[in-house]
Parts: sequence; structure tokens; C-alpha cells
Amino acid sequence: MEISAAEASSGQIKKLFSTDELSLYQNTQDLVWINFGSFTSTDSLDSLEKIFGIHPLTIEDIFSEKQQPKLENFENYSFFTAKTIRREKKFHHDQYRKRKASDRSEIDEFIIDQLSIIIMKNMLFSFYSAPNELLQDIQKKFFNDAAASKKINTDYLAYTIIDSVVDEYFLTLNHLEEDIENLEDRAGKTNDEKLIGEIQDTKSYLMLIRRAVSPLRLLLVHQKPGVTHTEELEPFFRDLNDHLSNAMQTIEHYNEWLSDIINVNLSVLSHQTNKVMKVLATISTIFIPLTFIAGIYGMNFVHMPELEFQFAYPIVLGSMSLIALTMFVIFKIRRWF
Repeated sequence: MEISAAEASSGQIKKLFSTDELSLYQNTQDLVWINFGSFTSTDSLDSLEKIFGIHPLTIEDIFSEKQQPKLENFENYSFFTAKTIRREKKFHHDQYRKRKASDRSEIDEFIIDQLSIIIMKNMLFSFYSAPNELLQDIQKKFFNDAAASKKINTDYLAYTIIDSVVDEYFLTLNHLEEDIENLEDRAGKTNDEKLIGEIQDTKSYLMLIRRAVSPLRLLLVHQKPGVTHTEELEPFFRDLNDHLSNAMQTIEHYNEWLSDIINVNLSVLSHQTNKVMKVLATISTIFIPLTFIAGIYGMNFVHMPELEFQFAYPIVLGSMSLIALTMFVIFKIRRWF
């Protein structure tokens, strides 16, 4: 486990080598942000329960990868968890679409991780289920300047983290917009066998993003993460709610856009099929009278006067050719093909 501690008093970010060192911040009066890197078991966070009085159920929620966005207020802290979304090249979710191993290096996938934060009066704990530079960048932004870091509190830090997560939602949606535009350009082609599959993949990603955004938007409408709940932060959270509402509208728009692309592609395929069927129907129609004539003279009756006639064969062939040519000209004049 990697642990870093950002201290407002010194404006420094320190690396901690074990959870035992957390006891140094038990009674701190300065703003401290403890950022946990990757972790594997609840045993590694027992110190939080013993030193800071974090409830065991909170520890379980931190490790629950299927946990929906959640906000809980306890006596001495506030707990918040949400889903983050990032795009990573050369990564593949086998459960969404099977592809050859040789093709997987060309696939961009959207990775969903869980972010949890514990907000106390002077301390903020953050937990990420996978290594990510998001929290490290925020730490450097606020704590490299000791004077600036003293002017903020843990509630504002919590808002900043959530705002960065929402910004990643929009970044992901922007990437998807580029992909959808590419799919739209390919919709008019009838030989693109991968198009429908890629559209379904994109719809799956949109559904994952929707599951991350929708509960978070509903959660922040009624509650605000933090322990002080100062009025100064109200405009910031209202702006955050507006961003989440815009993200939901964008997701709905993209879903409709993808449905329209599918309809366009199906219309093109249907039109191409109709053209082929029209040619085949024309050919079949021309051969109907020819087959009728051939069928008549293919009957094995003894008394058929035409069979004894010297020029019967060329006359029948000529008649069949004339009928076929006449029908072809009529169909062409009527623009039936």
C-alpha cells in the first residue's frame, strides 16, 4: 500500500511507510490530506478504525467495488463514495465484446474505478481502487503552496475532488462523441460488418457512465458531503449539480444519436437489399413466360403438330427471345430497375 500525507502547515507531501504512522496525525489542528494508494484487504485499514474511530461498515464500503454513489454522515466524519471513469488504450473488457487477441491492441476502453473519501474536521482520507494521477494532481495543486493551503478546509477539498471526477465524466463523453461521429460516417456503408457491434459496445459504455452519473446527481441534490456545511460552498455544489444534469442530458442525446445511426445503417442495408431483389425479381419475371413455353413443348405427347414442323425449333427460340427482349424494354421504360 502506498500512502501520502499532504500537510497544509508545511505545504509538503510526505510518503508514509506504514499505517502505524497515521497516529502522528490523530490530534492534528492543521489541514492534512491522507491519500491511500492501491490496497487489497480491510486489515490494512484497521488503523483508521482504531485511531480515528471510523466505523467498520465504512471500511467495508471502501472495499466494495459494486458500491453505488453514497453519502453517510457520522458523529465525527462524513463518508462519500462515487465512481470514476477514465479512458485507457490497449485495454479490453472481454465481457462486453469478444475480439481476436491481435485486434485488442487497437481498442480503447473506459475503465470504471471507485473513489471514496472520509471527511473530518481537519483531515481528509481518500481511497482509490486503482492507481490514478487524479488525486495526486489535486494534492500538488493545493499543498505545494503552504499559504494557499491554509485558506481552505476539508469540505472544499471534498468538493474539488468530486468536481474533478465530474470533469472526467465530460472528458469521457467527449471521447465518445468522437467515436460516435466516426460511427455516423460509416453508417452509409453496406460492407462494414463491425459497425453494429461497435455501436452496441458504445451503448454499453454509455450505460456504465449513466449508472455512475445518475445516482451521484440524485445524491448531491439532497445532500452535501462535508462536516461544516458552510454557505460559501453552496454555489459550488449548485454548479456541480448543473454539470451532472448536463452530463445526463448528453448521455441521453448520445443514446438517441446511436439509435439514429443504427436506423440509418439498417435503411441503407434495406435499400441495397431492395435493389438486389428488384433485379432478381425482374429476371424471374422475364423467365416466367419462357419457362411456360419450354414447359409446354417439354410434354411427352405423341400428337403435337409443332414437333413435326421443320422450323418449329428456331421459331420457338425466336419467340422466346422476342418475349424476353420486349419485357426487358418495357421494364426499362417504366424504370422498374
